[in-house]
Amino acid sequence: MRYRVTVKSESGEQEFELPGDDEAQVRRTVAEMGMSVVGVAPMEKRTFSLSFRKQVFERSLFTQELIALLEAGLSLVETVETLRDKSKEGINRTVLETIVNALYEGLPLSKALERQPDEFPALYVATVASAERTGHLAEALKRYHHYDARLDSVRKKVVAAMVYPSIVIATGTLIIVFLAFYVIPKFSQVFASMKDIPLSAKVMVWWGDLVHEHGAVLLVCLALGIAAIGWSLGNGRIRTKIMNVLFRFRRLATYQRLFALTRFYRTLGLLLSGGMSVVASMELAAQLLPRQMQAALAQAVESIRAGQALSAALPSADLTTPVAERLIRVGEQSGELPAMITRSAEFCDEELDRAIDTLMRVVEPVLMLVVGGIVGAVIFLLYMPIFQLAGSVG
Repeated sequence: MRYRVTVKSESGEQEFELPGDDEAQVRRTVAEMGMSVVGVAPMEKRTFSLSFRKQVFERSLFTQELIALLEAGLSLVETVETLRDKSKEGINRTVLETIVNALYEGLPLSKALERQPDEFPALYVATVASAERTGHLAEALKRYHHYDARLDSVRKKVVAAMVYPSIVIATGTLIIVFLAFYVIPKFSQVFASMKDIPLSAKVMVWWGDLVHEHGAVLLVCLALGIAAIGWSLGNGRIRTKIMNVLFRFRRLATYQRLFALTRFYRTLGLLLSGGMSVVASMELAAQLLPRQMQAALAQAVESIRAGQALSAALPSADLTTPVAERLIRVGEQSGELPAMITRSAEFCDEELDRAIDTLMRVVEPVLMLVVGGIVGAVIFLLYMPIFQLAGSVG
């Protein structure tokens, strides 16, 4: 049985999960840790279900629970051991077991995390390493968790903006397939019995005969084509080529730049807040930029090494917006550069929201018109010979 435990610490109330036979045992366990229990509540049992998804380490949950236990007064080793003991068999327990073993070897937490690059990205490791120098691990992890949550929010906005167009395209495709493989063949039988039918009806008859003779083959080819498109979108190289073609459109290129700058500024602000130098922070954040912007960032790094200020190096490399440029300059003058860079990311985020909203207001009606036009054209072609026949009879 698993319980959600609420404890009281210096920074306020914190929550985490613990296994136990009953509530009393969980309270005793928390008391032995030296923490004050606010509440204990049993968690709902999860029903068994088949899943073919690859197990993923819950890094966000790990970070939250690590912060809660560290602020409650536990040592680092005790904290990670507690998280390991409460985890059931699987990827989470394996990762935590590896971290515990590394800590017992005398390695710092950053080195322990560095051994598992698939679970802990370089930025996470750098955040922990900078905190080990200052001794404020919980605060650094809070900054990273906030940073990760904000970037995840931006990604979700972009994905959510694509949901409606995807539904429209999928629905339109299904309707067209239904018309092509069921409705048109039915009408073609009627047209085949007519004389002097127009060209559109002849095309319908030809397609109807083709479906009657090779319908199964056509459906298999259609399914294979859709599967090939899905595979292409899932392939990294092909997806990159497709995106490069799309980003040649000026408007889409602007949105890509805003998204990249949002991630870059948030990362840069996070690393600078942790005490890392400007050059080291920029080099680490470079991996979040598209290739064409990485070259510009390398130029900016060289300018900073030559003694140029960040507020001058980034605009010369075209890595700022007008608002961000002024905020960074103010941050250098006031000594609050990390905060101003983070604020620049928020402005880019807001501008990206407005851009996505504007784009969707244009794309959605255009998609509806295109899909509706195709369906309407097919239906018109189906009924036009009947109308012509009725007119000739009259």
